[in-house]
Amino acid sequence: MTPPADIVKVAIEWPGANAQLIEMDQRRPLSSVIREVCDGWSLSGSEQFALRYADGPQLYITEQSRADIKNGTILRLAISPARAARQLLDRIQSHSIDARLEALKELAKLSADPTFATEFINMEGIGTLARLVESGTQCFSSCSFGEMLAFTLTAFLELMDHGIVSWDLISISFIKQIAGYVNQPMVDVSILQRSLAILESMVLNSHSLYHRVAQEITVGQLIGHLQVSNQEIQTYAIALINALFLKAPEDRRQVGALFSGVICSFLHPQEMASTLAQKHLRSIILNHVIRGNRPIKAEMAHQLYVLQVLTFNLLEERMMTKMDPNDQAQRDIIFELRRIAFDGENDPTGTEKRKAMYTKDYKMLGFTNHVNPALDFTHTPPGMLALDNMLYLAKVHQDTYIRIVLENSSREDKHECPFGRCAIELTRMLCEILQVGELPNEGCNDYHPMFFTHDRAWEEFFCVCIQLLNKTWKEMRATAEDFNKVMQVVREQITRALAMKPSSIDQLKNKLRGLSYSEILRLRQSERMSQDDFQSPPIIELRERIQPEILELIKQQRLNRLCEGSCFRKLGNRRRQEKFWFCRLSLNHKVLHYGDLDESPQGEVPFELLSDKIPVSDIKSVVTGKDCPHMKEKSALKQNKEVLELAFSVLYDPDETLNFVAPNKYEYCIWTDGLCALLGREMGSDLTRSDLDTLISMEMKLRLLDLENITIPEAPPPVPKEPSSYNFTYNYS
Repeated sequence: MTPPADIVKVAIEWPGANAQLIEMDQRRPLSSVIREVCDGWSLSGSEQFALRYADGPQLYITEQSRADIKNGTILRLAISPARAARQLLDRIQSHSIDARLEALKELAKLSADPTFATEFINMEGIGTLARLVESGTQCFSSCSFGEMLAFTLTAFLELMDHGIVSWDLISISFIKQIAGYVNQPMVDVSILQRSLAILESMVLNSHSLYHRVAQEITVGQLIGHLQVSNQEIQTYAIALINALFLKAPEDRRQVGALFSGVICSFLHPQEMASTLAQKHLRSIILNHVIRGNRPIKAEMAHQLYVLQVLTFNLLEERMMTKMDPNDQAQRDIIFELRRIAFDGENDPTGTEKRKAMYTKDYKMLGFTNHVNPALDFTHTPPGMLALDNMLYLAKVHQDTYIRIVLENSSREDKHECPFGRCAIELTRMLCEILQVGELPNEGCNDYHPMFFTHDRAWEEFFCVCIQLLNKTWKEMRATAEDFNKVMQVVREQITRALAMKPSSIDQLKNKLRGLSYSEILRLRQSERMSQDDFQSPPIIELRERIQPEILELIKQQRLNRLCEGSCFRKLGNRRRQEKFWFCRLSLNHKVLHYGDLDESPQGEVPFELLSDKIPVSDIKSVVTGKDCPHMKEKSALKQNKEVLELAFSVLYDPDETLNFVAPNKYEYCIWTDGLCALLGREMGSDLTRSDLDTLISMEMKLRLLDLENITIPEAPPPVPKEPSSYNFTYNYS
């Protein structure tokens, strides 16, 4: 008989004794359950004990978390969190080096538990750890200094990560000590990792500490950590650079700069971006990280993506700045564009003649407002950023600029490509494609290596794309009326080329050469044909007959993928310390097995390693996006579009949830489809629609091979009249 919902069967261990198998009544106070367990082993003082999980993170069980206990869970009787915190606090101040080392090691492990962390922090444990760090070698044995300090920093970081106390309480001497470990040329890897992680958390969680950290650490000092072979150290270093960059005040958004190899300390952030643009830092990231001997891991890819986004976001100010038609300095830039294109040395002397010539030249330059082209730059976006791009092209790639302008200004067949209008619209389009001005998405790894290969990658990207636009315009034999059509084709060419992840600007050019207008038409036609849906009644009827078979095929594929399982990342307060968990469906499709992992698995995880499970019969529904409990709990800042699009939750009896954030859109579709299939509901993901269209189209084409080039009638042929007599036979002899 099935036990009541409030009763869970568990095993409880105690060192040196046989485990107790009990039926825990979840309605009873936890203290009463612990007292009963202690009585079973004749242990007095039950208030000094608590229950912990025996497997996984071994967290303490509280009245709030006891609902997570499942049938078959193995628990362990342990000393209470308060007692453990007091003992460890005394032991880490012990005179015995070995006792102190063991205490710090245990503390580093226990600090991840929020229940223990609360007790330890209430006993001023954070202050004790901070003083140990500030005192340096005075409190640590020289022979085990590195190991003891690493455990101390680990415990400190875990405790602070719970958000129980404010980072603003950290002293300046502590910051200087941690910064000193980062700035030392030779320091233990584990100490360096934790020091970088602590500094990153300080910057991200405290405005005042940002300024203090920025005074102690410069981007230049972090450059050395990018040249090591340890990718984790490189990741932490870039994460700290990103944190400094992200939290810099608006007027200081460009971090400390690098000039001729000399590192300046924290300067005016027009220097933070200029640091990132400097050849030395950029080339180190390119050569030691992107082109290193090791494959880029997911966390490093994310940090490179964040760095890319933050760098492009420096363009936002110019993108949102309107041109002032009365500003002579800004108007001089337009004059310079005209001078470079048409060699303004031979300007006429008369004011009227000069004005007429300028108007004619501005028309040939392709501006919409021929008399006052400054008005073309009053719309944001792209604002002044478009003018910056045009000036860069005119000065750095002068021959290309002159060729584009003169080539189109000399045409009289209405097929001229308006350079000015195109450059402005192209700049706006590139800002949309690269999401200039938007915050980085958590979990996104979409960085482009080519943007790390050039000091002026944005401008060079624009120069390549404006040449593409001019070439596509000619291939389409476009006129002014076709402007929007041309821009749509160019957008498709650029997005398709970026999707191929070119490793350099030259490789981007090669990709774009292969995406001519005729090739885009061919690709569109091919994609259209693969999704073509003939509308004649016989074809529609055939499609309706085939569809259930295909849906069943897709359903089986989804369920098979769920049986293989997937790894999911746990969303925490710190991205740098990734935690994973794995979930898979039992082969009989009756149980979801899941459990925590120390690292991302390389293959299938056996059911034996997944300690938790949910019967499929208990699942009530599947919710996605903003309806997920773990998305409602998050702050508005963390509810970015990327995470919301990948979030889903399983709601099961009694009022429990299992929360997911898929690693990518494909896994999201696979799991939401599979779970809906388990519940007998319609699979409605984009992937299902795409697979359904593809498979039905293939199946129909196979079945209709014999009818190629034969017109299928709209109506079935008429049934012939009945014969006058049925008295006919066929002689087989």
